[in-house]
Amino acid sequence: MKPQRGFTLVELLVAISILAIVAVLGWRGLDGIVRGRIILTEQMEATRGMQLAFAQMQSDFAHIAGADVIGRRPYLQWDADRLTLVRKVYVENESSRLQVVSYRVVGGQLLRRETPGTRDLVQLEQLWEAMAGDAPAQNAPPVALQGGVLAMQVQAWQSNAWRNDPARIVGDPLLAQQQALPPLATPAGQPALPGNLSEPTGVQVALSVRNVPAPLMKAFLLGGT
Repeated sequence: MKPQRGFTLVELLVAISILAIVAVLGWRGLDGIVRGRIILTEQMEATRGMQLAFAQMQSDFAHIAGADVIGRRPYLQWDADRLTLVRKVYVENESSRLQVVSYRVVGGQLLRRETPGTRDLVQLEQLWEAMAGDAPAQNAPPVALQGGVLAMQVQAWQSNAWRNDPARIVGDPLLAQQQALPPLATPAGQPALPGNLSEPTGVQVALSVRNVPAPLMKAFLLGGT
């Protein structure tokens, strides 16, 4: 009988090296799949959360209380990472009331606050000043709608163009005149003065979310209910 020949030490070392390389490549591939799945799950959760936040905004904008309801008072204001509005709220078997709502991006979270409803316009002005100035209030605690929000940008459809001027306030004619808006070209080529700007009919909100490559945007019509 011929003697059985086994593996040499060199052959064993080569085989072990090949197996180690295959194991490392397999681990890296599995790690990439797991990381990709985690990122995809976070993006899906962020998108789902943004859809709920946009649904709440749509309800607020649909019930906005414009000049026809509150007269010559501010009812819409926006700036970087800030949005404040006055909306109508309805309670069964009762007359409609007015409520101030604010959206803020603070510490990576999209926060929403709302005041109790009121029919008193003087009280409404006080609530507006408090909410616009981010004054703390026990009766208007913030509610976190979504985490991982990096920034919020708002622009309004006004005089046939999107306007994203910072610190815009709509509804107060004195404040509007003090904001010194840049000229806006009209279809006839003549500049439109700030005093001739029409009331906005729509608002577009863009939210920058962590791990989402592009901002999530949605346009809303103002009023209609």
